[in-house]
Amino acid sequence: MPFARAADGAQIYWKLEGAEDKPPLVLLNSIGTDLSLWDTVVPHLLPAFRLLRLDLRGHGASTVTAGDYTLGGLADDVVAVMEAAGIAQAAFAGVSLGGMVAMELGLRHRARVSALALICTSATMDHASWVDRVQKVRSGGMTAIADLATQRFLSPRFAAAHPGVAASVRRGLLTMPADGYAGAAAAVRDMKLIDRLPALAVPTLVVTGDRDISTPFAGHGEHLVAAIANARLVHLDSAHLAPLEAPAALAVTLRRFLLPPSAADSAAETLFEAGLVNRRRILGDAWVDRSLENRTSFNAEFQAMITRSAWQEIWSRPGLDDRTRRLLVLAITASLGRWEEFSLHVRSGLARDGFTREELKEVLMQTAVYAGIPAGNTAFSHAANIIAELDKGS
Repeated sequence: MPFARAADGAQIYWKLEGAEDKPPLVLLNSIGTDLSLWDTVVPHLLPAFRLLRLDLRGHGASTVTAGDYTLGGLADDVVAVMEAAGIAQAAFAGVSLGGMVAMELGLRHRARVSALALICTSATMDHASWVDRVQKVRSGGMTAIADLATQRFLSPRFAAAHPGVAASVRRGLLTMPADGYAGAAAAVRDMKLIDRLPALAVPTLVVTGDRDISTPFAGHGEHLVAAIANARLVHLDSAHLAPLEAPAALAVTLRRFLLPPSAADSAAETLFEAGLVNRRRILGDAWVDRSLENRTSFNAEFQAMITRSAWQEIWSRPGLDDRTRRLLVLAITASLGRWEEFSLHVRSGLARDGFTREELKEVLMQTAVYAGIPAGNTAFSHAANIIAELDKGS
């Protein structure tokens, strides 16, 4: 594991990925998370950037030091990581606390910064609330704030549709050392950014989440846009942790902002890659690989279009879980007599534990009532043949 040594001897964990000829982009995590916050965004960014991630002091695998941290100190830690990674200058994308550290870097280490993407962050947090939060953590540990923080990190809609992600976020908070969280919270409490922001002289993007109750545009993002000259603004349909709720949309936003226009046109490629992730999750690598191999000049654009629209736009939406979407596809394709698509989803759903045979049967029973007995009869026949093939294969 690579570590950089900070000025006071603290060890800061970092991870570098991507081709050396790509422009460097540093990704900074929020308070209460670690570099894994970016895991679902990284695949969409790697084709275009060399990515440097790190665990801010007190987080993840980095050293936990007692006492109050400062944004200046955290920014200096990042510079130590850049030196260890051999990166002289980079663009920065930071979420929440990471965005605050990025702003401090732009002011404190101007030569290190080529551009800033400030994601769901602020320069004007309520001082009293952070005084209270630091005290609660230092007196009661992480259990004192874990539930509240989780609720403020994720939108209720997303948390309900992705209970595993919500549980992981909460678990990460509960297992984080209280000294690390409290130290970082003190940096938020004591930050002095807003009056200094007019001095920022790098291209800056402000990203706000329309479901973010921690740092909404009103009272937070609006002040960044007003204070930073020529700052660009983008709204995302997400709560505070945009890399979790809107990874593909965030990746497209970053690529469009940070890359030259010709390269930014590859945003469609980013959506395609995001769709492939969902397509592989639902149908499996073997089927997707065969489908890609069988593309021709005649159907390639159609394949790309359905991957971007159906597999990225629809299968990434948080309103329904994968199991519900799978069952809906079965009912609709059976009702319409789209038997090739029906068989594909029966096979992949059963083979990949997307639903049970009992659930499949109930869907087909209800389809027979509402779409007609012939449709139900044909659907049962196709499903039975697939079940026999799967049983024979096992």
